[in-house]
Amino acid sequence: MRLNHAAPLDGGGGSPSGRKDLASSPAEKKKAAEAIEKYLEPDTHRDGTQARESTRAAAREFEEWLTGTALKSARRTWSEQLTTLMNRLGSEKAALRATNTLLQNTDIDVELGVRRSSVFDSF
Repeated sequence: MRLNHAAPLDGGGGSPSGRKDLASSPAEKKKAAEAIEKYLEPDTHRDGTQARESTRAAAREFEEWLTGTALKSARRTWSEQLTTLMNRLGSEKAALRATNTLLQNTDIDVELGVRRSSVFDSF
């Protein structure tokens, strides 16, 4: 990346997919939110819980060894990270669903504001 020159006339860079903008349609956002809800959240929760339980079982087996203590620590860290990831997936899903509503409400608010202050309303 070079920051000491102007962007090309065609808008510069772009994404690896060749798209020149990052805009997406409401349908694409809805589809992404549904994918998070139907696949990513349940699969992540299931796999994360399975890994956590396997680590718990291994920690019990090695309870008298230093390995048992290390596994308990790893399990705690894993649980925290799993919780963080699940929360992040939930917030991304909510953000995808809220974006269209937010933008639509902003457009409506701007229109109402413009309509109130229009000089043409007095004619």
